[in-house]
Amino acid sequence: MKINNRWFQLCASLIAMIMIANLQYAWTLFVEPMRASTGWKLSDIQWAFTLFILFQTWVQPAQGFLIDRMGPRVFTTLAGILCGVGWTGLGYASSLPMLYTLYVVAGIGAALVYGGCMGSALKWFTKERGFAAGLIAAGFGGGTALFVPIIATVIEHHGYQTAFVYTGVFQGLVILIVAQFLRHPPKAPVAAASSSAAVSQREFTTLEMLRTPQFYALYAAFLMMATGGLLVTANAGSIAKAWGIPAAALATATSLNALANGGSRVFWGWVSDKIGREFAMGVAFLLQALCLVLVLTVGRFSGTLFTVTLVLTFFTWGEVFSLFPSVVADYYGVRHATANYGVMYSAKGLASIIGGGLAALLFEHFGTWTACFYGSAVLAAAASVIAFSLRTRSLHVSTSMAVPAPAK
Repeated sequence: MKINNRWFQLCASLIAMIMIANLQYAWTLFVEPMRASTGWKLSDIQWAFTLFILFQTWVQPAQGFLIDRMGPRVFTTLAGILCGVGWTGLGYASSLPMLYTLYVVAGIGAALVYGGCMGSALKWFTKERGFAAGLIAAGFGGGTALFVPIIATVIEHHGYQTAFVYTGVFQGLVILIVAQFLRHPPKAPVAAASSSAAVSQREFTTLEMLRTPQFYALYAAFLMMATGGLLVTANAGSIAKAWGIPAAALATATSLNALANGGSRVFWGWVSDKIGREFAMGVAFLLQALCLVLVLTVGRFSGTLFTVTLVLTFFTWGEVFSLFPSVVADYYGVRHATANYGVMYSAKGLASIIGGGLAALLFEHFGTWTACFYGSAVLAAAASVIAFSLRTRSLHVSTSMAVPAPAK
């Protein structure tokens, strides 16, 4: 198969995304063992998670600008080194500053992989854009499922430090190899996307995008929706401990959550190609609000209910990482898609402050997760309202900068 084949490129990008999945979604398996070994407070450890997300998101606009112009190969090669060194080094972290620094290094590497691979999917695919973006995002959201049983076993028998080292070396090497095959299309395709999606006939630069009100509505929705999932991603282990959920149930839930998270991105991306981005977003976001309430009110009573409600939560959350890049490309074009989505993706960094470190501080202060879950549910419901409003009315922009009205 030729390298300049869109399906080959999609598969190569998918492998790279799977290799960075553990950096975010396996973190919760390490938190309690690290806490017991070091004596660090939960909030101190979870600020590392927040810093990882901040750097994994906030460097994307700059690197997206460069990747759009220079291609993904060089930057993904660098990413393999950063991810390998950062994640492996966590196994040797003996102080909080060292923990923070190494996780930040891994976060920058993850940003390069994520931005480059998602940008390539948006450039290579037009008609099936939601599905392609969903598949790439699924690698990041669901890839952990391949590693959770191994990581849990290594932690149990050899300690969390060894698990960091083994997975860090492996993931870094695979990213380095895959990077050598990544390319942007020879010429960005301009064919229209599905008839149910509003597609821009103009290629917006990032500065032009920032002058449209649609961007700020989407950004607010992204921020609100990212919070609940990051709350559960970062703190599932600590939540399970507080509710007396068995360790075996937590491991099962973490593995199934990864599958649900990944499946969500493909499913809702495919659905959005059929029924429209905004309508799919509105429905999924409303279901997310309901599922977060179910975790708190039902999931706390047994390991089985904990697992089921978390799986539902991730299945109604993961779609943000396929629908938002797709709608950004629909509204603003594909030429600057990596940089444009990089700016949008920075909302996840803000959400990590709420769902990671701040949520842990609230739990330490109140001794309960109630406020965190109800607050996240309210935010998800508000995001649903924004999505439906984008679908049912055209926001005003100047005629020189107009984005096509969303499909009704």
